[in-house]
Amino acid sequence: MASTHTWQWNTVADAAELEDVPPRLAPQQAQPWCNFTLWHPSELPGRCDSAVGTLRKEAPPGRTAASAGRTPWSDANPAAYRTEISGGGRRLRLKQFLYDWAFPAADHPCLWGSETRAFPIGAGRVVWLGTDYLGHRAASARMSRTTVELSVLEGEFSDEELVELYRALRPADGQAPARIVRTPFSELSYWARHTTDMISVPTGLYFFHRRDRPHEGDWVPTAELPSFLAAQGLPAELGGFASDSAAVFTGGEGARELEVIYTNAAGGGELRLVLQRSGAGRMPYPPEREKHPARTQETRVRGRSVHVAFVDPAVGSFDAVWQDQGVEGKLLTSSGLGMDKEFVLGCLDTLLAGTPLAGRGVAR
Repeated sequence: MASTHTWQWNTVADAAELEDVPPRLAPQQAQPWCNFTLWHPSELPGRCDSAVGTLRKEAPPGRTAASAGRTPWSDANPAAYRTEISGGGRRLRLKQFLYDWAFPAADHPCLWGSETRAFPIGAGRVVWLGTDYLGHRAASARMSRTTVELSVLEGEFSDEELVELYRALRPADGQAPARIVRTPFSELSYWARHTTDMISVPTGLYFFHRRDRPHEGDWVPTAELPSFLAAQGLPAELGGFASDSAAVFTGGEGARELEVIYTNAAGGGELRLVLQRSGAGRMPYPPEREKHPARTQETRVRGRSVHVAFVDPAVGSFDAVWQDQGVEGKLLTSSGLGMDKEFVLGCLDTLLAGTPLAGRGVAR
């Protein structure tokens, strides 16, 4: 990542060199250690007068005594930033990171399984309010690729206060968002850069888990992406989103999927296209519902039956699955204003127009 137009960040050379406890660090000091845009609140909720941030630095895979706050399900050491906001007998936590081992489930993974509601927070983004896996009132938004999760730890906060807190978030470094969004996902992703077990998590509203370990994927070099997509008969742009990265994931018994990421440089929104030969990947067809509140329907696009699942028809997120001449496909979208059903069907129309998706790269 030598270009000054893309993002470069600091890392720890060895897991053994990590601090025993994540250090306190102001957002402006922490941003150079993050492979994601770091946000901080320009205003705090009423009666709150303290905002303390701590940084988990990135290091190569490994578990040492300095593993405080790390996930117990993997030996990976990706970067994350935690802010605790408190005052007046109330307390909440913001956690920020690049959710990069899979597409963020329904675009709000910490709220998985709960009823959620979307609220606009500016720049075309939305925040989702619901309940997290610990039973706390919680919220989640994706902002310039960063997953920003909130959990209420003590006291009561109104919906309006939580939404206003997200609206008050500002980049710690005004130059970082544009550079980070311009940096290909394959260069930001911890799991694309390190060989380590990935966590099996829900990917969308229809079942799709990559269970084989390790399954870091064979990522296409950035310079080769245009020719790679052309060889697959896939577009370089989809719905105004530019192609960003691609990988081929291979699992046990010949399971194989091609995954292409498209991003919107203006706001960091994302589309993910997954293709497999019929029955030769890890996406079941017909699709099976995941355990998350969502609506589903079947529709037709260019004569093909398409299964569509979504949380909110106006802002997403969407999961569309179809079968076409020996290939099964899935299109996942992030959520936001303009990411509605018509947008998704337009993307599918583009994908299914012209030459059939023969899945040449997936088939071999």
